[in-house]
Amino acid sequence: MVRLMEITILRGEESQSYKVELENVTLLSVLNHIKTKIDPTLTYSHGCRSGVCGSCAVRVNGREQLMCEYKPSDGDSVEPIRNVRVIRDLVVDSTIVERFNTLATTWSETSSNESVSSEAMERIETQSDCILCTSCYSACPVYAVNPDFIGPFALTRVWRYVNDPREENGDSKMATVQTNGIWDCTLCGSCVPVCPQMIAPMQDIRMLRTKSGMLGYPDPTMNFGGGFDLGGWNF
Repeated sequence: MVRLMEITILRGEESQSYKVELENVTLLSVLNHIKTKIDPTLTYSHGCRSGVCGSCAVRVNGREQLMCEYKPSDGDSVEPIRNVRVIRDLVVDSTIVERFNTLATTWSETSSNESVSSEAMERIETQSDCILCTSCYSACPVYAVNPDFIGPFALTRVWRYVNDPREENGDSKMATVQTNGIWDCTLCGSCVPVCPQMIAPMQDIRMLRTKSGMLGYPDPTMNFGGGFDLGGWNF
């Protein structure tokens, strides 16, 4: 039996509710139904419809989701992803992907042709699956205080190349993430559960911090100056 379902969508400053009679469909199918049958002015983004391109990321009930994978329920509230300029309705300015990827040089600059073991490839396989949906970017609380934070999706891609034995320019990539990068992350873990590819950016950032220490970069969160007194001993 098909039941009536109400979906609320944030459109600019106001929310608008739509009632549809659909069952066992994705949120993208619901929005397509609304646009073709109810309200042709509704605007949203989508591409592959298979959870691969990442272009249909939104927030549902306060959590990031891909519209082409999420199965909606009565009463769901849909809004655009956070920390980015909204163009219209659920469509946002996606140029932040290019901006932060460029700042962190999240690509192979100089790669050797040496053969790589299957074990080495497995170490970078998960990070290679990033679809740049920006769900982790939307969930990150750091942007409330630092809009220049390079961010979880770019940093996890840096770790992918730093950890690639064929990459010959890994040390320079590490230099790019010292400012507005790995040390600005609060390690809160908000980026982990929203990733549709099961990537854990927080863990990758931890590994980048460890690598930074090995390369001699100081941890700016540590207090190295002034000393302190503890029970008569000065440290």
